[in-house]
Amino acid sequence: MSTREVFTDRLQAGVLLLPTMLVSLLFLYYPTVRAVGLSFYRASLARGDVFVGLENYRRLAGSSEYLRSVLISVLFATCVVVGVMAVALCVSFLIHEVEVGKGLYLVAVIWPYALPPAVAGLVFLFIAHPNIGIFTGYIEALGVDVNWFSNGPQAFVVVLIAAVWKQVGYNVIFMTAALGNVPESLTETAELDGVSRTQRLLRVYVPIISPTLVFLVIMNTIYGFFGTFAMVDLMTKGGPAGATNILIYDLYRTAFQFYEFGFASAKSVVLFVAVGLLMYGQFRLSDRYAYYGG
Repeated sequence: MSTREVFTDRLQAGVLLLPTMLVSLLFLYYPTVRAVGLSFYRASLARGDVFVGLENYRRLAGSSEYLRSVLISVLFATCVVVGVMAVALCVSFLIHEVEVGKGLYLVAVIWPYALPPAVAGLVFLFIAHPNIGIFTGYIEALGVDVNWFSNGPQAFVVVLIAAVWKQVGYNVIFMTAALGNVPESLTETAELDGVSRTQRLLRVYVPIISPTLVFLVIMNTIYGFFGTFAMVDLMTKGGPAGATNILIYDLYRTAFQFYEFGFASAKSVVLFVAVGLLMYGQFRLSDRYAYYGG
């Protein structure tokens, strides 16, 4: 018998939903509306707000620095999604297959996700620091001169690895749960047919857990665009030479370093619309390729 309680009283349902609605209005909808309105103004602390219409958007379209930041952000988010999904899928499969110490392996993989982003960035800063990093000597022994404070591609890769490392645990939680729901009979049939472990993962498990994978792709995309600010700020501050100046960090600098609030609002609106369109595309794609049973 189901223990779920059904509320038929609209007043009671409204009271229960009220805290959520208030929080959403205060911290989501109002800031969104305010940002859209402010994007049509030249707003600063010293000169006040001056209506300029679409000037901020025209300025964005003509800014080569901003367009470069867009390309860096798209590349960074793409690499984060691919890297996180690939690593998490392999790790989840190995944990799913192991018979002894599964809980211990799960804790070992998940703990980076439990760290606050700023702490994770700080930890990885000392792990990969060009001078005092504990892995720097091993990497330089391979013939790589580690100096990502002045080398743009190296800085991009280091921040990318940190972002993937931080997010893998979140994905493993969902993937191991999804793999645990795969019918045991399918695994036994695949083993009797002599299907290799790799083929079993790619041709049996992945199609079955595809709804979970689609959900994680969407969450990782949001994380790639919005959730890595603390790591960029702590490790590279957008540099060197803008190599890690992703959109969310560029937005922060415009608003709180240069105090151009109207211009920053226009950037936030563009970022919001772009990520929204990306989410819409992913949802449409999931309808075509994800397997929901039936």
